[in-house]
Amino acid sequence: MTPRITFDPIDAADALTRGDVVAFPTETVYGLGAHIGHPDAVARIFSIKGRPQHHPLIVHGADARLLDRYGSHVSNDAYLLAESFWPGPLTIIVERSREVPDVVTGGQPTVGLRVPDHILAREMLLAVNAGVAAPSANLFGRISPTTAAHVAHDLAGAIPLILDGGASEVGVESTIIDLTGETPTVLRLGGISAETLAAVLGKDVNGTPTGPARAPGMLAAHYAPRATLRIATMQTLASVISEYDLSTARVAVLGTPDAVALPSGVLSLTPRGTSASDFAHDLYLLMRAADDAGTTALIVLPPQGDGIAAAVRDRLERAAQAHS
Repeated sequence: MTPRITFDPIDAADALTRGDVVAFPTETVYGLGAHIGHPDAVARIFSIKGRPQHHPLIVHGADARLLDRYGSHVSNDAYLLAESFWPGPLTIIVERSREVPDVVTGGQPTVGLRVPDHILAREMLLAVNAGVAAPSANLFGRISPTTAAHVAHDLAGAIPLILDGGASEVGVESTIIDLTGETPTVLRLGGISAETLAAVLGKDVNGTPTGPARAPGMLAAHYAPRATLRIATMQTLASVISEYDLSTARVAVLGTPDAVALPSGVLSLTPRGTSASDFAHDLYLLMRAADDAGTTALIVLPPQGDGIAAAVRDRLERAAQAHS
C-alpha cells in the first residue's frame, strides 16, 4: 500500500474521523496521528512505529481550548504559556482529563498538549474537532521526517494517507515542559529555551531533568541515522577523521565551515545558512542525505549556544548513543 498524498486538510480530517492513521505536517516535524476517540487507531501508531506502549503521545489541537478539554486542574502557568507560545513548538504537560484514554499516555496520569503552528495542520485539527494523538511519523528511534517524502519512504505500506504541507520550518521537535510538579521542568529541549519560559512565567524553570524518560524523545538513544554518528569540534575534527580508513570507509562531515578543507573522499554536508536555526532546519534532512550516500560514519560539528542550538546538540547526543 503506497500512501496517498493529499494537500487538502479536510480530506485528512475525514480520514482521522473514520479511524485511519494519518501523517500530517507541523512546523517542527511531521506527525503520525490518530483521533483520540479511536483508541484502536491510536494503538496502531505504536505497532506502525515499533514504539513501546508505555511511551506517551502528544495530543494536538487547533487552539488553546485543548487545555480545558483534555487537561484537569490546569494551572495559571499553563494558560500563560499557551497564550505566549501557542500556536508554536511548545508541548505543555498537565494532569489529564477523563477524555484522554490510557493508550495515549501510556497509563500516566498526565498528558502532553500542543497547538502546532502550521496552517494545514490547524485546519485539519479544526475540522476533526477533537484531539489528535501523534508522535513523529518515523520508525521508532530513527531520524524524524521533515517532508512528506521522508514519511512515504519510512512508512510505505503502513499508512493510507499523508497530508503534504511542505518542508517543516523548525526542523526539530517541540520543547516539552511539565507543569505538574512543584517546579516547572523542561523534559525535552526544543526551540523555546528554559530561560525564555522562565521569563514568561516569572519563576525558575528546571532545564536539566533527571530520572526515567517521561516524555517523547527522551530515551538515551534516539533520532539515529544508520551511519555511526560522532560529535566533534574544529579542534578534534582531523583526529576523528583520521580514525577511519578513507579507502574503505565512507565518511561525511556535517556543519563544516566553508573555509575548512576536508580530505579527499570525505563528503561535506552544509546547512542552508550559518545560524543555529538553519542548522536545526536542515539537521534531519542532512542526516538522511548521509544515509542515502551510504556513509559509514557521520561526524557532526554542532552549533553552540542556548535555545535551539542546545536542542540540536541534545538530538545529536542521543543519535550518537545509538551506536555506542
